Amino acid sequence: MTATAPTTSDAPVELKDPKKSRLTPGRVFLHFVLIVLAAIWMVPLLGALYSSFRPFAETVDKGYISLPDSLTLDNYRNAWEQGDILGKYWNTALVLIPALILTLFLSSMVAFAASRYSWRFNIAFLVLFTAGNLLPQQIIIQPLFQLYNRIPLPDFLSNSGKLNGSTWGLILIHVAFQSGFCTFVLSNYMKLLPKSLNEAALVDGAGVWTVYWNIIMPLTRPALAALATLEFTWIYNDFFWAVVLEQQGADRPITSSLANLGGEFFTDDNLIAAASVYVVIPTILVYFALQKHFIAGLALGADKG
Repeated sequence: MTATAPTTSDAPVELKDPKKSRLTPGRVFLHFVLIVLAAIWMVPLLGALYSSFRPFAETVDKGYISLPDSLTLDNYRNAWEQGDILGKYWNTALVLIPALILTLFLSSMVAFAASRYSWRFNIAFLVLFTAGNLLPQQIIIQPLFQLYNRIPLPDFLSNSGKLNGSTWGLILIHVAFQSGFCTFVLSNYMKLLPKSLNEAALVDGAGVWTVYWNIIMPLTRPALAALATLEFTWIYNDFFWAVVLEQQGADRPITSSLANLGGEFFTDDNLIAAASVYVVIPTILVYFALQKHFIAGLALGADKG
């Protein structure tokens, strides 16, 4: 009687690559639609970039959709000088950086209080705070304009001596309107964090500020990075409030300064296209710098049942 040992096959087992899926008509149609939409989305961007390298006289003579006789950087040089791009970058930074920091900081504190602690009116407070973000901004132009004209500021904070026409006026209105959305997002994310973190910290003798700053805030970095990217884009691209609340063109941020490049009798669209490229560069740089965290922030809670 002989015993037979179990045999094992030494042949490698071929694993199916999960990334390779079957090519179905539905998937082909989906990719076709996505490619078409991406191409349509890129047409105005590529058209503006193309026009920014062409002389305006050539565009007028041959039309926008035509092959170029020459490409030049003159539009970029003229836009940089005539539009005072460097100065407009500085004006924008004076509004954007404080508004972004204040918005995220204040929103995170409100979200922390409303989501990490149970008190009588925390839900109603959160709903009321967030609902203010649904108010159309155009509705409050008249009362806000009158209010800003009645609030004095020292001369070193405002050229007009009032809140209207000052950088702080723009900062405050951005903080007011952007805080609701940030509070809503951060509160939803903080609710996903275990309540035991608060309990363990309190047992160890940590105060409310320690729990907020040293425990909860480091865990909300993906959400903060995603919000920072969105808020940077929204505040940076603001045109409406910059025109309404800042009367002096020299003090306006970069988006509203594009109107200064328009002539009285005709507008050099190629020059404005070059200036628009200058305008869009910071947002692209910020997106690529925070791309990893931005994508992670968009997927927050996607795997929660």
